[in-house]
Amino acid sequence: MSAATTRSRTPDRLCAEAVDLARAAAEEAAAPGVVGEHAGVLAEGDRVVTHYFECKELGYRGWRWAVTVARASRAKIVTLDEVVLLPGPDAVLAPEWVPWSERLRPGDMGPGDLLPTDAEDLRLEPGYSGGEEPPPNAPVSHEMAELVEAEDAEVTAAPPAALPTIPTRGSIAAVAEELGLRRARVLSRYGLHTAADRWEEAFGAKTPMAQAAPATCVSCGFLQPIGGSLGQAFGVCANEFSPADGRVVSLAYGCGGHSEAAVMPKPPQPAPPVIDETRVDPFPLRPAADSGSVPAVSDEDVAELGHS
Repeated sequence: MSAATTRSRTPDRLCAEAVDLARAAAEEAAAPGVVGEHAGVLAEGDRVVTHYFECKELGYRGWRWAVTVARASRAKIVTLDEVVLLPGPDAVLAPEWVPWSERLRPGDMGPGDLLPTDAEDLRLEPGYSGGEEPPPNAPVSHEMAELVEAEDAEVTAAPPAALPTIPTRGSIAAVAEELGLRRARVLSRYGLHTAADRWEEAFGAKTPMAQAAPATCVSCGFLQPIGGSLGQAFGVCANEFSPADGRVVSLAYGCGGHSEAAVMPKPPQPAPPVIDETRVDPFPLRPAADSGSVPAVSDEDVAELGHS
């Protein structure tokens, strides 16, 4: 171990004794009453010492005022180098900064917000735009470059209405435009897989709703098919009473609103009245003579008893 290294680990005596100078410098840089007790000395090098003072500032728990002093070789006067506020071993620190593109979560974007996509976004890949050349409405197209060179102008952002957006009729670009293929970028295989994983997690076969469903969406009449390769495994739910209404659902998903899960029973109907018109039931106006418990008597017998 060299002598220089040994000296650098031992605080210089005059610099270590300059506590009042360091405190005065810290109090001058800080607000009144926030510089606390002396918390130690650290040798930064030959005749260079840092004094630490506790910080009483609200919200800076564990931070320390660091005042560095030094003196020249063979000098008796200690001078001030710098005053800074540094975090201590137990200081409360802010979390590590994360780029906005990594902090963004689904649902964070609101009306008027713009979400630019990276040129190297793995979810996208170049689409068919009619050739290797940029479309005519692109600021870097050959037509725009020739116009800029002829007019000695600069390419600036302009509204879409001011740019030529209609390709020449009969060109490959015009055919691609008509078929809906003329897009600068389309979903890559990675983008398709990430979207499928995200939809499968939200409305897939492993969700509690699908586990308790009487049938899957593949046989539901409310399932609206979608195009493309994702249509082989997903569709759009069109049942307003389903929790997945308007959402992309897996064909293996299901819910209690399945179109064929149950048929509503018909209300009971009373039996129609039975009318027999082939026979006649007699209804006598008077009871029969032998229908009662009292024997029938003639009118003469009744008259002898004094009855009228």
